[in-house]
Amino acid sequence: MRDHIPVVVQGSGRRGRRAGLAGTLWAAAELTVTAGVVVLLLVVHQVWWTNRQALASARDEVHALERSWAEEPPRRPAPAPDPSPSGGGTAPTPDDGPEPRVDPGSGAGAGSGAGPGSGGSSSAGAPGRAGEPPARERSYAILRIPRLGLVVPVARGIDKRAVLDKGYAGHYPGTAAPGARGNFAVAGHRNTHGEPFRYINRLRAGDELIVDVRGERYTYVVGKVLAQTTERDTGVIAPVPHSVVGPDQGYDEPGSYITLTTCTPEYTSRYRLVVWGTLRS
Repeated sequence: MRDHIPVVVQGSGRRGRRAGLAGTLWAAAELTVTAGVVVLLLVVHQVWWTNRQALASARDEVHALERSWAEEPPRRPAPAPDPSPSGGGTAPTPDDGPEPRVDPGSGAGAGSGAGPGSGGSSSAGAPGRAGEPPARERSYAILRIPRLGLVVPVARGIDKRAVLDKGYAGHYPGTAAPGARGNFAVAGHRNTHGEPFRYINRLRAGDELIVDVRGERYTYVVGKVLAQTTERDTGVIAPVPHSVVGPDQGYDEPGSYITLTTCTPEYTSRYRLVVWGTLRS
């Protein structure tokens, strides 16, 4: 009877290790692809779907405002008092905290720490001269920018979720009413959530900014554009708008102004883009 001689297979352990390494790499690749798909879906939701929702919401709100104005006769109470008759005083700010900043619409979309609604109140903002004060965070005016083909509702306050993320423009608390002496200042998203202010960088001197309030129309004319400033530059929404960062930017005499603010560059919240206009007499 022959003795059993075991057969030793060379390299089986090495092949096993290679197989284990390949499995690990395959699992890592699958996880990477899955994570990429999830990120892509989030981007699609943030950039595309939120725009669809906000645009539809803003469009419906504009139509609702126009219908309500057509159905009800305008009321003409006394003009709202000028919040700063001398055009001076402390610049109004959208925050209640000790370090005010201009929160004029997120360039990076929801979740941006420096974007709109990261601070600020949705109350106080003058409603205009042609009607009773609207409910908090309800639209009361329509901003039309013919050069951009833009028609957007305006609501009191700059709260992100309640106002700006709906595709509305938000009226900074404490700034003047449309058509009133002082500075009627509004904020809007530049990217995502309807992005109403995406192309305000294209505005030039002489372009019209039309604000409709029940029974009234106020036409402002673009005068100056501040291409970039910091989020803390609250002078841009002061009664006499000016930049505290660049003292040579802005105005130095009382009047009736409009200010549009948003973030810049696009898809970021690092700086602020500002457009100023004056009321056409």
